[in-house]
Amino acid sequence: MIGKIGAGFLAAGLMLTGTPLAAQMTDEAEAPAPAASAADAVRAVPQSQMEVQLSYAPLVKTAAPAVVNIYTKTIVKAQRPALLDDPLFQRFFGDKFSFGMPRDRVRGSLGSGVIVRATGVIVTNNHVIEGADEIQVVLADRREYPAKVVLADPKTDLAILQIDTKGENLPVLPIADSDDVQVGDIVLAIGNPFGIGQTVTSGIVSANARTQQGISDFGFFIQTDAAINPGNSGGALIGMHGELLGINSAIYSRTGASNGIGFAVPANMVKSVINAALNEGQLARPWLGIKGQPVTAALAETLGLERPGGVLVDSVFPGGPAANGGLVPGDVILDVNGREVLDEAALNFRIATLEDGDTATLTVRRGEVDEALDVSLSLPPEEPARNVTRLTGGHPFLGVTVGNLSPRFNEELGVDPMAKGVIVLQLEPRTAAARFQFLAPGDLILSINGREVGTVSDIEPALEAVDEAYRYQVQRQGRVQECEIVPNRSFRCAIVG
Repeated sequence: MIGKIGAGFLAAGLMLTGTPLAAQMTDEAEAPAPAASAADAVRAVPQSQMEVQLSYAPLVKTAAPAVVNIYTKTIVKAQRPALLDDPLFQRFFGDKFSFGMPRDRVRGSLGSGVIVRATGVIVTNNHVIEGADEIQVVLADRREYPAKVVLADPKTDLAILQIDTKGENLPVLPIADSDDVQVGDIVLAIGNPFGIGQTVTSGIVSANARTQQGISDFGFFIQTDAAINPGNSGGALIGMHGELLGINSAIYSRTGASNGIGFAVPANMVKSVINAALNEGQLARPWLGIKGQPVTAALAETLGLERPGGVLVDSVFPGGPAANGGLVPGDVILDVNGREVLDEAALNFRIATLEDGDTATLTVRRGEVDEALDVSLSLPPEEPARNVTRLTGGHPFLGVTVGNLSPRFNEELGVDPMAKGVIVLQLEPRTAAARFQFLAPGDLILSINGREVGTVSDIEPALEAVDEAYRYQVQRQGRVQECEIVPNRSFRCAIVG
């Protein structure tokens, strides 16, 4: 026990103004100590020179074998002039003109990962393995294994890999409750920076619940000043008990080198992705069914709150968990299960780390009173079914792919959770719709030829009812446009709302 606790003393501060810390505290020792929580009981400052000289080595020796290096290979197709592949050209000239043409090349990248199951389950960053044709995992003892992707989740920037250990159990890192992490806690970062091999750096937790970093959709990170560099992505951020606190994911840097600001995905989010991966690879997160906005200083004053923070509920999805739990527009969500939420990103993180069927207790400010509401969480419904369809026929929308919006599909697309209707997903190249931009990905089709479009099944009948022109309304980037297509003559749009 002394080894684990004492290991944290090295970076905690050796002396103040040249005087041993124990001597400086002599006068204050007589004052009654404030009550300490169980988590604070294991945190202490050095009391002797012996404690100052303690080492992280035993901790690293235990944790490092569970951190792996990851190498990927991606085949980049060379661009070849289309003329060389023309059948007539090939008939007369064959491959005589292929000399000197660029060939396919292999692009490599590197990263790190953490073994979380003895059977060879590894967690890393999605951006480490994204698009890779080959993934190789190298253990701390230099053994190499090919890996397959079990689940990749761009929203959290996490991926789960599996290697075949032939029945051998590998060392693992136990996963901590990242909600217990406090600013000032000492941490170690283990990874493979620049591909030079496994490296350990130390630092502290600089901040908790960092949001709005633009790293992933669920932007909620542990910030640390432990040195993290390219190649550390997917590696372990561990605490003084040898538990995984987070997966190192990004740094704040203008040069690409460490500036002492690194971000790690918290362990609680890692747990939820691992559980999804081991549950047949299906990743479905519960939802509240609200649309809200962060409470700024101006809003806080208007709402009578003492300080900014929380999420103001703008709208509630009918029949969703929030509606069934009693939330109404105008409520301010202050915390989830006792954990403060400062903005929408923090709220989304708290809900995403829970499971379908869990009950979340929300503290809500309603008027001048705080209320506790129990909300039974569920998965976002897919009603109506997405019905992704490529439009065909003799009309200007030939080659346009559309789908029905629903809370489940909206989450996957990253659009307004309350949005309903038909969305344009993509346009086939070399079609009239793509060349003349009759539509654009992300457009919501509101009506065609005077007929309201509520689902994909409404489109084809509306396209058939044409006189001389196709008239339709779309919502693009929040503005309603009315457009008209006169075949072989003109196309124009005007903003009407």
